[in-house]
Amino acid sequence: MKSRATEDWQALDAPLVTCRLCPRLVTWREEVARTKRRAYLDEEYWGRPVPGFGDRAARALAVGLAPGAHGANRTGRMFTGDSSGDFLYAALHRAGFASQPTSAHRDDGLALHDLFISAVCRCAPPANKPTAAEIATCLPYLAQELALLARVQVIIALGRIAFDGVLRIMRDKPGFSEKPGLFRFAHGAIFRPGEGLPWLVASYHPSRQNTQTGRLTVEMFDAVWETVKTLG
Repeated sequence: MKSRATEDWQALDAPLVTCRLCPRLVTWREEVARTKRRAYLDEEYWGRPVPGFGDRAARALAVGLAPGAHGANRTGRMFTGDSSGDFLYAALHRAGFASQPTSAHRDDGLALHDLFISAVCRCAPPANKPTAAEIATCLPYLAQELALLARVQVIIALGRIAFDGVLRIMRDKPGFSEKPGLFRFAHGAIFRPGEGLPWLVASYHPSRQNTQTGRLTVEMFDAVWETVKTLG
């Protein structure tokens, strides 16, 4: 017999992975899955919205922007199969949140400990840029995940768009106490949105644009995850 918690997650993920609410994103994700990248011609792309994954009893929730066209849109698992995931999971492994430092495909044995990973947008967007309307349409999925993740005490926003999306959800929570100018995105910044609400930690996104230019270094990213371990 399935537990109530399992049924709740299935009730969330089933409509999520079949969602077609944003025509531009549906067209793009399916076109990418059909044409493929040369290196992955022999693979079957996921080509659908990507659900969150990880430890459902986690204390920490990491939120990214959206699936990569040839990363999560190919593999069906967040931050899996691209350079952003390579940088992220290596850091999570060093910090003790991931069982291995690599993330090649959905069935590679990777397990997360005390961490769940999600995103504000579940479909791969053209040029990695979902519109404001597309993010607003998708945010209820993240809000539902957060409601099911009853033990979360820390949210890590990977990038400014994720940061803004998390705050948008937090504003609807009892106890939210925003003051003018209080929540300004900065790498490594730590916020307490309100009494009884999870801590919010801001980080640059581990995109190739940030990691290869030195805007986000290994040491900077490791410091974020060490901070996460102390909160809650």
